[in-house]
Amino acid sequence: MAKYIGKRLLYMLISLWLIVTATFFLMKIAPGNPFASEKKLPPEIQANLNAHFGLDKPWYQQYTDYLMNVVTWDFGPSFKYKSQTVNDLISDGFPVSFILGLEAIFLAVAFGILFGVIAALKQNKWQDYTTMAIAVLGISVPSFIMATFLQYFLAIKLGVFPVARWESFMHTILPAIALAAGPMAYIARLTRSSMLEVLANDYIKTAKAKGLSSGVITVKHAMRNALLPVVTYLGPLTAGVLTGSFVIEKIFGIPGLGFHFVTSITNRDYTVIMGVTVFYSIILLVAILLVDIAYGIIDPRIKLAGGKKGE
Repeated sequence: MAKYIGKRLLYMLISLWLIVTATFFLMKIAPGNPFASEKKLPPEIQANLNAHFGLDKPWYQQYTDYLMNVVTWDFGPSFKYKSQTVNDLISDGFPVSFILGLEAIFLAVAFGILFGVIAALKQNKWQDYTTMAIAVLGISVPSFIMATFLQYFLAIKLGVFPVARWESFMHTILPAIALAAGPMAYIARLTRSSMLEVLANDYIKTAKAKGLSSGVITVKHAMRNALLPVVTYLGPLTAGVLTGSFVIEKIFGIPGLGFHFVTSITNRDYTVIMGVTVFYSIILLVAILLVDIAYGIIDPRIKLAGGKKGE
């Protein structure tokens, strides 16, 4: 286990370096500059701004400085948010995004597994057709369309939930549902397929022959093996929820990190774009590592150090 984690940490560092490097050079070759939107900015003032933020240095010196800033966890000042650093924006916005993402992941996993199990146990019955129809709808409709739909019908027309902003628990429900709809549908289909495969195994037939109840067979014997693909999906699920929250936070006016990220792209705020990208990359790499470790814990037949399944 320790050898496996050490190797994965090394791969994570290499991946993070590649992400930092790619992000830096993409920002350098992007057209325009962060001060281009200023009205009638004299050349002298723009030159002073470039010197103040170090944009007048050679690219290799800027790259070296930025690598050192990442190592010391100092992403520098924001070009557009006055008197605020990128670290300040991350500290203020990430807790909001984390709460929203956690709520969306909980909804996606809980209801996705529930719908998938029901569909598998009631195969080719109305419960199966209904849940799979909902799953197809959830996969087909993009999150921003779902968000607009929820706002119009549940907030504006029916007045059940607030339209936007972030003030109470009620304000979190609609954006969380919009974020969770796609992953929940995918998990439901994944769980159904896996459950049907597991229920056809011989050990399930043996358990039924021993007179075990259907509830015990489903929970104790079938679900543990059937949920392994779902655990594997948790890494990409985290990525999907976090990247999806960028647009959702903008639509619902949520002051999370995704909202700042979208605004920074519009404003060409390079330090915020690069800082948030690196921050989210670290979260996703750690999430994938944790999922791999959890996969080995759930299924002891898998040896994380490189052994083959069944050894």
